[in-house]
Amino acid sequence: MDIWNIFDTEWVPIGPWVEAALQWLVANFRGFFQAIKVPFDFVLTGLETGLTEAPDLLILALIVLVAWQAGGRKLAIISAASMMGIGLMGAWEESMTTLSIVLTCVVFCSLIGIPLGVLAAKRDRFWLVLRPLLDLMQTIPSFVYLVPIVMLFSIGNVSGVIVTFIYALPPVVRLTNLGIRQVRPDMVEAARAFGASDRQTLLKIELPLAMPTIMAGVNQTIMMALSMVVVSSMISVTGLGQMVLRGIGRLDMGLATVGGLGIVFLAIVIDRVSQSFGISSREREHKKWYQTGPIGLVRSLIGRE
Repeated sequence: MDIWNIFDTEWVPIGPWVEAALQWLVANFRGFFQAIKVPFDFVLTGLETGLTEAPDLLILALIVLVAWQAGGRKLAIISAASMMGIGLMGAWEESMTTLSIVLTCVVFCSLIGIPLGVLAAKRDRFWLVLRPLLDLMQTIPSFVYLVPIVMLFSIGNVSGVIVTFIYALPPVVRLTNLGIRQVRPDMVEAARAFGASDRQTLLKIELPLAMPTIMAGVNQTIMMALSMVVVSSMISVTGLGQMVLRGIGRLDMGLATVGGLGIVFLAIVIDRVSQSFGISSREREHKKWYQTGPIGLVRSLIGRE
């Protein structure tokens, strides 16, 4: 052994240890990991079936109406132009598949990430344990997730949702924790002085005040999920990412451009709509969400009648 080059020798065989651990998990807990796929598969199948089998114009109209309700007529026009651009390029079906994957990821990230963030804000010790795990999840290159996910869950769209979920979870946890911690203490004390329980304080004071920050976390989760579209296509995940991957493999610049532009247009729509949901009532001129957009228009027409 050369004492001046001691690091030429592998002293800590991390690679073999990880490989052995994965082989042990596959051999002993394959059924458990297949059971984890069930809720992801259920939600993904429902969204994908609805988005791909429904008439294109109906889905376009629904997206435009949601955008109008969330952010006004300007956002509705931007969304309509972006989605029509996707359709005219011939990437509508692939974009609906990608949209279903992103929405499924957002559903599970919100259901799991927001409660984790609330618990982290309430329990400092839990946050001390959770924070290094979130750092690890965010700093590991996204390609590294693919190998263990394939070994544990096989390939396909559901596996793509799971790997995207793991990659996109940290922002919503972090920003939920930040939003709850930034709520003014005097607001919480006032609620408790009037006899509100911890649950009532959380639901009626802390979560509403922290909602803009929480929605910013959901928005970041959506953007990270979209960034995984091309990476997850390497494990047979269909959609726009698959178009880009096929274009790269065939050196087909046209196909790769169509897939890339589809991702950009879809990102614009999802980003703007999700940001609009985080707007406070003060920025909406103190109007409730149902007093604006198409719902507000319908209510006003009914009221006139």
